[in-house]
Amino acid sequence: MKRREFLRSSAIIAAATGAGSVLPQSANAAPTPQPAEEEKKEASGKLITSAPMLQNYAATSMGIAFCVSDMANGFVLYGEKPDLSDAQIVKCGGFRVTDMNDKVMLIRLTELKPATTYYYKIGADRIEYKGGYKMKVLGTETDERIYKFTTAGADAVPHFCVINDTHVQWPTITAAIEKIAQLAPSCVIWNGDASNTEETIEELQTMFLKPEMDRKDYASETPYLFCPGNHDERGMANRHLERVWMFRQPEERLGRDWDLGRNFAVRMGDIAMIGLDTGEDKLDDDKRFAGLFSNEKYRVAQARWLTDALKQKEIASAPFMVAFCHIPLFDARKNVNPGDVTPEQAKGVYSCDFAGWQRTCAQLWTPQLAKAGCQLIITAHQHGYRYDAPTAERPWAHIVGGGPNIKSEKGFPTVIEGEVIDGKLSVTVYNVAKDQKVDSFTFNPRKGKKSRRKS
Repeated sequence: MKRREFLRSSAIIAAATGAGSVLPQSANAAPTPQPAEEEKKEASGKLITSAPMLQNYAATSMGIAFCVSDMANGFVLYGEKPDLSDAQIVKCGGFRVTDMNDKVMLIRLTELKPATTYYYKIGADRIEYKGGYKMKVLGTETDERIYKFTTAGADAVPHFCVINDTHVQWPTITAAIEKIAQLAPSCVIWNGDASNTEETIEELQTMFLKPEMDRKDYASETPYLFCPGNHDERGMANRHLERVWMFRQPEERLGRDWDLGRNFAVRMGDIAMIGLDTGEDKLDDDKRFAGLFSNEKYRVAQARWLTDALKQKEIASAPFMVAFCHIPLFDARKNVNPGDVTPEQAKGVYSCDFAGWQRTCAQLWTPQLAKAGCQLIITAHQHGYRYDAPTAERPWAHIVGGGPNIKSEKGFPTVIEGEVIDGKLSVTVYNVAKDQKVDSFTFNPRKGKKSRRKS
């Protein structure tokens, strides 16, 4: 199914099934006090309603998210011992006041050690809140399962997988997740368009934390990184996706880069992984968006962030560098819209009135990536797998991931795997609809760098 036809069908289905409940003002906002005459609410029903999801894979921090059914304050018990006899407790919300809401608990673990395995379990206090001086814990619920995760770092196992353009298509997501479970990577990059146009927190909860598949704990021990796609900012809920998938740690960003909560520069063994956000596939002044987008300045800000990220010692010294973003940064076809022309200018020249690839981002980012020796950029968006070999003018290889339709022959969904084996970066592309290997590529270490991993 072609990209536009698929998205139009998805929008019709979403409209038919209803939007769900109205999005709350903020997951971090204080709840509305209950009327004084309301009778005491008894604690009832299961409070924790999802498995945990590991978010924002990093060397010294980890995000953990899970759903609740009532007003609550969540927490994580974690330690290096499998029985958690050395456990520390961290509550959601950080310093000053902890968070309290009835949807999603977001807990950040900080000051972790690189390339280290930690064990953890989740819990939540059910809160009765009737005002600034009238609140109490009605009960505490703990998920008795002990999970584990391993942080990133130069000594971590260099092994990643990439999924993209899942568009809440559960047969496709299920096939991709089953393949990832088989491959067992150190982390997964969700390379955009997880969404369609989600309007409610409940839709986001289903999309990431309450998946409609058997493997509901898919991200409880495998951490995820996220590069947003154009659809991941459409819809009232998607505008503030951080209420369900938190931004990166504040200490990972300069004050100048405060709004760049989705960019990442992560060292995983011999691989430096760079995450960028191409933003919308339409211009900021497109009449369909009522002037509510500001992606032009966002892309420029990311170019400044990238300059500093590539200078980080752990990034600059890595033998391999792979960058990830949603919209392609290259397309040799003359009829593919480069994203910097108006719909009127596109008529009769390009096959669509939105960006098929992102020329502006390419001009801002790829000279820096090329100078740093980036070997591969993995993108998505076009709903069809493609490989572009490097050239003298474009020294990096370019892979475009597949589409959301599991029955499509040309736009089949993909899992892209990268792993350092015998001193080289091996990249394999799988058609998960047929569970078949489609392509494989090998990359030598960057000039002047030597891989430390032999097997």
